[in-house]
Amino acid sequence: MAVELRRSGRRPSTASSLEFAPIQQLRAHEYVAEQIRRHIALRLIGPGEQLPSERELAGMFGAGRPTIQHALRLLEAEHLVETRRGRNGGTFVSPAADAGALDELIARVMSQRDELEELLVYRRAIEPRVAAEAARTRRRADVVAMSTAIASMKQASSEPDYMRHDTEFHLAVAQATRNRFLVTAIEDVRLRLNDAISLLPESRTWHRRLSGEHEAVVAAVGARDAVGAQHAMDLHVAASEQSVRAVLTAIRRRLAR
Repeated sequence: MAVELRRSGRRPSTASSLEFAPIQQLRAHEYVAEQIRRHIALRLIGPGEQLPSERELAGMFGAGRPTIQHALRLLEAEHLVETRRGRNGGTFVSPAADAGALDELIARVMSQRDELEELLVYRRAIEPRVAAEAARTRRRADVVAMSTAIASMKQASSEPDYMRHDTEFHLAVAQATRNRFLVTAIEDVRLRLNDAISLLPESRTWHRRLSGEHEAVVAAVGARDAVGAQHAMDLHVAASEQSVRAVLTAIRRRLAR
């Protein structure tokens, strides 16, 4: 049939009704910019923190310095990074926003509340399963990475630092699965949930509770106890979800006054 169509010049009747968008492939500098942008959004690089040098970034990405420079110019145009000259110069993540940042953060979170609802359900479904898989596949270095993140959280001198190490912990659990799709899923959860988490209380009691929940996950993963790891992460995710919902309720009441 296909041969007959080619000979006659006829085309299937459905062909003219199909509309495909052309493939949009990121160019090298766009890929570099997106990776750095993602790290900033995940707070793995904090406000005011210096990025690696252009030479170091080129080595990390396996790209030429012109590509890195082009990527940094894109980020600078978005006001995500700034370049400083002089002896202590370099490229730095732009400092935290002004005093109006909290109001902007609250407005942003409330505008995304429908998405947040879906995200909380998605996280509850997937992250405990990721912990279970990590317990089955983890290596010693993975457990060390998780424990290091917890220790860094305890020593954090600011809430942004604390948040960064919290993200590092969850990514370390995901990376222990050796599954790129699970890692991407947890990255996406953290990326979309960070704003809401930023509104959670900054108290020693709160931090102590989180550390205990994290340590329970590490203990189970370290023991290769998949059921225990899933249960420990399920408790942690449920507690976090409850706190996020409480914050959203408090904000709604505040805005309703």
